Amino acid sequence: MSIRLGYQIPNYTYPGVPVEQTFDTVAAQAREAEASGFDTVLVMDHFYQLPGIGAPENAMLESYTTLGALASLTSTIQLSTLVTGNTYRNPALLAKTVTTLDVVSHGRAVLGIGAGWFEREHHDLGFEFGTFGQRFERLEEALTIITPMLKGEASAFEGKWYTTRGAMNNPRVRPTIPIMLGGSGEQKTFRLAARFADHMNIICDLDDLARKVGVLRQRCEEIGRDPSTLATSFLIMGMVGEDEKEARELAGTIPEDRRNRAFAGTPEQVAEMVQERVLGAGIDGITINLVRNGHRPGMVSAVGTALKKLV
Repeated sequence: MSIRLGYQIPNYTYPGVPVEQTFDTVAAQAREAEASGFDTVLVMDHFYQLPGIGAPENAMLESYTTLGALASLTSTIQLSTLVTGNTYRNPALLAKTVTTLDVVSHGRAVLGIGAGWFEREHHDLGFEFGTFGQRFERLEEALTIITPMLKGEASAFEGKWYTTRGAMNNPRVRPTIPIMLGGSGEQKTFRLAARFADHMNIICDLDDLARKVGVLRQRCEEIGRDPSTLATSFLIMGMVGEDEKEARELAGTIPEDRRNRAFAGTPEQVAEMVQERVLGAGIDGITINLVRNGHRPGMVSAVGTALKKLV
C-alpha cells in the first residue's frame, strides 16, 4: 500500500452550489480524481472548518459517512481520512468503521489516524481533549487495540484509557487494512509510525522536510525495521490557477501559517516545485488539496495530469 498521488477534499463551501448539492460536488471531485490518475481521495475528520480555510460555522461533512458514500460512486481509488482524530471515537468502534468502509469499497480503505489537536471541537462537542501527553497515550493504546482487529484477531487489552475483552471484527475482505499516521512529532508520532504504520504523512514546513524524513528513517532503524517498508507522503495546499494571473490571485489568499506548505502557480509550475522541494527531500508521494477551486470542473484533472508524471 502506498499513497503516491492523493487528492484531499478539505472544503465543502462552494459558491453558487446549494446545500443539497454539496455532496454531489464532492463526488464529482472524487470521480475526476480517479479518472485523472490520483490513487487516493482523502477527507478531513473534523466537525468545524479549520482556521485559515474558512469560518468554523462553514460546512463540514462527517468523514466516514462521506467516504462510505464515495465508495459506491468510485471503483478503484483508495479512500481515507487525513487523518482520523483518535479522540473522537472509541478505538474498537473505529476499527469496525474502517473495516466496514473496506468491505463496502471492496478493499480500498486506508486508516489514517492521529492524536487529535483541534481543541474547540472537543470543547463544543463534548469530547475529552486532555493534555498533549495524554492524547499520545491514548493514540498508542488505540493502535494497540486497532492493529490486531484489522487483521481479524480478537483484541484483549486493558489500559489507562481503553479496554477490550476479546473484541472481534467481522466481516473483512483483506488480511489487514493499511494504517497511515499523520503528524510531525519526532519523539512520539514517528516512533508510533515505526511500530504500527504502513504509511506516514509528514506535516511540517518545507524547509524541515528532508530532516524529518531522516529522523523517521532513524526511528525505524532503532527498532530494527527497514525504513523502506514505511512509505511517506506530504500534504500540499495547492493554489493552482488555470493561468498565471489566477495563480497570483490565489497566492494572495494563502494563510500565513501555511505559506511554507503551499504552492501557487499553474499545474505545470506546481509540478516543477513539487519535484524539487518535496520529492527531492526524499518523500515517496504527495497529497494535494485545491482548497479554493477544486470544485471547478476540470481543475482536479489538470493538476492530476501534471503531477502523475512525477510519481
